[in-house]
Amino acid sequence: MRTPRVLIVSAVLLLLSRPGFTAEVTLPAPVLEWSFYILLIFAVCVGIGIFLFMKGKTWPGDSLGSLLDEQHPVIHSVRPDASVVQCVNQMNEHRIGAILVIEDGVLLGIFTERDAITRVLGGGLDPASTDVSDVMTKQPVCVSTSTSLEEAMSIVTYQHIRHLPVVEDGTVLGLVSSGDLTHRLLEN
Repeated sequence: MRTPRVLIVSAVLLLLSRPGFTAEVTLPAPVLEWSFYILLIFAVCVGIGIFLFMKGKTWPGDSLGSLLDEQHPVIHSVRPDASVVQCVNQMNEHRIGAILVIEDGVLLGIFTERDAITRVLGGGLDPASTDVSDVMTKQPVCVSTSTSLEEAMSIVTYQHIRHLPVVEDGTVLGLVSSGDLTHRLLEN
């Protein structure tokens, strides 16, 4: 008796073989029926696996404070009079997708890759002569160290943003990306 794996491989190879795509070869009804059921069972198993994988995930630590403690973040920032070229060069140098715009310790905005594309390139502006303060996202969505990791993931997901400045009592403590949150989820 053949094992189910051998049957699955045989059915897939039969379906994907060159003659299988021409009108010359017709598959017997039982092979087509089994192929359908095998694909259906596979899809159900994948769905159940994903559900159980996600259901079993817990967020280690309960706040962004724990994530920042582990990362020891370096805050990359520019002054509002920096040119877009300077910002992009710094973002490229540090391999980051966003940079904070800070003056005298106060967060004024955030400049992201999306801002560069939509506001600078899309607006036909000269990046060398455009100040970042003219094209940054003003009043970015900010979170505190007590924000839960699940809540932060919900914010980036539903507000379609990728970077969350972490601010406590007016002081910028770090910048958390959707990638940081996803990495933390998959870590568990």
